[in-house]
Amino acid sequence: MSYRVVLAERRHLDLILPLFEDYRSFYQMAVATTASRSFLLDRIANEESVILFAADEDGCAVGFVQLYPSFSSVRLCRHWILNDLFVETASRRRGVARALLKAAVEFAAARGEGSLELATQKTNDAAQRLYESMGWDRDVEFERYFFGSESAEAGS
Repeated sequence: MSYRVVLAERRHLDLILPLFEDYRSFYQMAVATTASRSFLLDRIANEESVILFAADEDGCAVGFVQLYPSFSSVRLCRHWILNDLFVETASRRRGVARALLKAAVEFAAARGEGSLELATQKTNDAAQRLYESMGWDRDVEFERYFFGSESAEAGS
């Protein structure tokens, strides 16, 4: 099956919202459709993130990736944090995540901002194999720390 990766706009909100809720449920977060809709709408409307989604041949969204801009004072440039990657269960192991990751890299490169970073759970071996097979390098130099009320959920 082939997939088309699309840059999400406001008009795509109803397509990606169920995936976003499934993603949150995966991390044991309570369903909060109204809040999730508002959150996604704000990110898109205010251009605070970029959401790319994969659509199957029927136009149904089967996966998404969300990128947040960040900046490096040392390198004097903007780079992207790949914060969310999710593929619906029925579409896993069919190249959707690979297509989304490729599209994210191409999105950043097209803007002259080819640097991306991501984090995944230490126990997510399948994701780590995928990232490494696509040329992502594991960070062996830095440790990550979190502070605040969301420390327990950091990295999700």
